[in-house]
Amino acid sequence: MKYILFEAGPVTVYSYGLMIALGVILTFVVAQKRAKNYGLDPDAIFYMGAWGLLAGILGAKLLFYLTEIKEIIKDPSLLLNVSEGFVVYGGIIGGILGAYIYAKIKKIDILAYFDLAVPSIAFAQGFGRIGCFLAGCCYGRETNAWYGITFHNSPFAPNEVALIPTQLISSVADFAHFFILIFLAKRVKHKGVVTAMYLIFYSVGRFLIEMLRNDPRGTISVMSTSQFISIFTLVAGIFMFVFCRRKRQGEEKQEA
Repeated sequence: MKYILFEAGPVTVYSYGLMIALGVILTFVVAQKRAKNYGLDPDAIFYMGAWGLLAGILGAKLLFYLTEIKEIIKDPSLLLNVSEGFVVYGGIIGGILGAYIYAKIKKIDILAYFDLAVPSIAFAQGFGRIGCFLAGCCYGRETNAWYGITFHNSPFAPNEVALIPTQLISSVADFAHFFILIFLAKRVKHKGVVTAMYLIFYSVGRFLIEMLRNDPRGTISVMSTSQFISIFTLVAGIFMFVFCRRKRQGEEKQEA
């Protein structure tokens, strides 16, 4: 694991930032290529993605501030550290809102473009978790199992202690999520269902992986902040799935 990949004069390349950048680039490439296959505008997916990316970064940072509000009150200078400290759920919520606003302004088919975009989001998240692993953040609980990972010079994880590799587990799950959503996108004809399944799968996976994590996070009662949010995104996903299925069935009856 390597937090800093290399330094060239005043330029420092961090593993986490590089993996995030790689994930974002590949996300746009995959989404735009698929847009052509589905008869959607590649330019629209690019600009919608750009809005979602910027809003996602802002959302991830704001949610981090909320989860660390007690520490920030003690030390307001923490607000000045804009390069570290992001919460994925804030990024997802912010990204969805940003993309939604763009789609409404341009009056394009929101559900069609969301269905196209969400597999790529899962793809990017897989790379992001690899970045977490290289940096040592989002680490798991201590373990004596054979799969334990030991960090030696991480600025985030406890060093010289075997930990559950929650980052790699999340990364594998995210890549599997990507392929499952691609599979569904080719077979499901109901708009919005792929987006709904993204919310459902991610919510369940995130709730479960949180049980294995041991890094400092915000809490709400006995749950982590992400587990608490997962309950609402799961409900939203289920509601969206049922709504989209019923809407499509109603349209099919009218056509018949």
